[in-house]
Amino acid sequence: MNPQIRQLLTPEILSTVNGLELVARVIVEGYMSGGNPSQSVGAGQEFSQYRSYEPGDDLRQLDWKMFARSERYYIKQSEIETNITVKFMLDASRSMEHAEGGVSKMQMAKVLIAALAFLARKQSDTFGLYAVNDQHITAVQPRFDQQQYIRFLNELIKIKAESTWKTGNGLEHIYSHQGKEMILFFTDMYDNEGDLQDFIRKLKTPRNEVIVFHLIGREELELNYSTQLTFEDLETGERLKVDSPAQQSVYRKKMGEWVDATRDWMLQKQVIYQPTYLDDPAPEVLRTFLKARKSMIR
Repeated sequence: MNPQIRQLLTPEILSTVNGLELVARVIVEGYMSGGNPSQSVGAGQEFSQYRSYEPGDDLRQLDWKMFARSERYYIKQSEIETNITVKFMLDASRSMEHAEGGVSKMQMAKVLIAALAFLARKQSDTFGLYAVNDQHITAVQPRFDQQQYIRFLNELIKIKAESTWKTGNGLEHIYSHQGKEMILFFTDMYDNEGDLQDFIRKLKTPRNEVIVFHLIGREELELNYSTQLTFEDLETGERLKVDSPAQQSVYRKKMGEWVDATRDWMLQKQVIYQPTYLDDPAPEVLRTFLKARKSMIR
C-alpha cells in the first residue's frame, strides 16, 4: 500500500470525519493522478442527445454553447441514465478486525467506502450506508444533498467490528429495492451455514447490480509463518494450535478452493466478485473496479 496512505490509516485519523474525508481525498487524488478521466461509480456518461432543462436538473450538465446559440437551456443526456442509487453495505462482524501490516479489513473497507462515496457525490448519485452484525444495524438512508456525505462519514466512523453476522429476521428493510441501484458489499465472507451467501442472494434482483468486495489478507490466504502458532477465531474465541510449515500446503489448497468456490457461486448468481487484498494500494483497487465498470457499460 502507498506509504502516504498507510501512515494515515491510524485510529486517531480514521475515527474522525475530517480524518476519514482526508484519506478519501488522498485515495481519489491518487486514482486520478494515474490518468483516469472517468470518475463514475454508477452508470456511464456517454453522450446521446439534448433535452430541455427542467427544474431540479444538475446544473453541471447544462450545455452553455447551446445556450449561446439558442438562448435556451439544454441538458446533455446520456445513453445510460447517469444518476442511480448507490448502496454501500458493510459486514461489521468481529472477523473484520483481522489485520496484517497494521491494516485491518475494517479499516480497508472504511477507506474504500469513503473514497467511492466521495466519487458518488461528485457524480451526483444518491448514496446510502448499511452496516450489519448481530448486535447492530446501521442505516444511512440513500439521499443526495449537501450534508449527505458528512452524515455518511459520521456514521461510518462509529461502526465497530463486533459479534457475528446477523442471522434470522431484521434485515428485511435492507432488501427493499427502488428504481435503478448498485450495491457494493464489503465483507470477508466468513460466516456460519452460508448466511452471507443467503444475504447476497436476497440483495440481487434482475434490475440491480451487486458487487462484492471480498477482503482477504495475504498471510491469511497463504499461512506464511515458519513456526507453530495458536490461532484464535475472532468471533467465537475458539483456539487452534497449528504447525504452520507442516500444514501450509493443505491449508493453501483448501483456501484456494474456498476462494474459487466463492467466485464461482457469485458468477452463477450474476454478482460481480472483486477480491481485495489488505496490501493492495487503495487507488489501484479503485482503478481496477472503475475500469471494470467502464467496460461493462459500453
